[in-house]
Amino acid sequence: MDALITSLLLAVIAGFGDRAQLFVAAMSVRFGATWRIYAAIAGASLLNCFIAAYCGALVSQWISVDAVLLFYALSLLFAAGGMLFFRPRVDALQGWRTGAFLTCWFGLLVLQFGDKGQFIIAATAARTHDPLLAALGGWIGTLAAFLPAAMLGERTGQILPVRAIRLGGGAALLIVGLVVALRAWGILD
Repeated sequence: MDALITSLLLAVIAGFGDRAQLFVAAMSVRFGATWRIYAAIAGASLLNCFIAAYCGALVSQWISVDAVLLFYALSLLFAAGGMLFFRPRVDALQGWRTGAFLTCWFGLLVLQFGDKGQFIIAATAARTHDPLLAALGGWIGTLAAFLPAAMLGERTGQILPVRAIRLGGGAALLIVGLVVALRAWGILD
């Protein structure tokens, strides 16, 4: 259950105010909040979460326990950095004429690939040796962050305190990441 709960909570925190969440809101404005957008979010996120968890499980076989813990700490620290610093505007892919589902699916698949949420899921899968639950938790957490943005569209920033969530979540991830890094180096027990 550690893998499920950890990846779920961290994916929710890392997903708020992220470019992928803003992209989902932009897709909702462009196409309307329809089942096609929701299905694209669910499908692209599920694929990315399982890719991340599988890669994390592979990495854990090649490196030591201390290195896995350091990988976990780095994923948290890089996620914190991504949340605390300015993010560029999101392209709504106006030139794409592929329809709501494919535009949202491909766009989100690309935006999430190699993003902080994917590294957190990979590191959680490596640390817990439970890639299935890490992927499932990350997927549920991603949906919890993205579906409200799809439903609210351009009102996302007006209704949700996205900036405060980003700064608070980034600070929390920074602190936890530093503690985990100190434990990985044997400075803290």
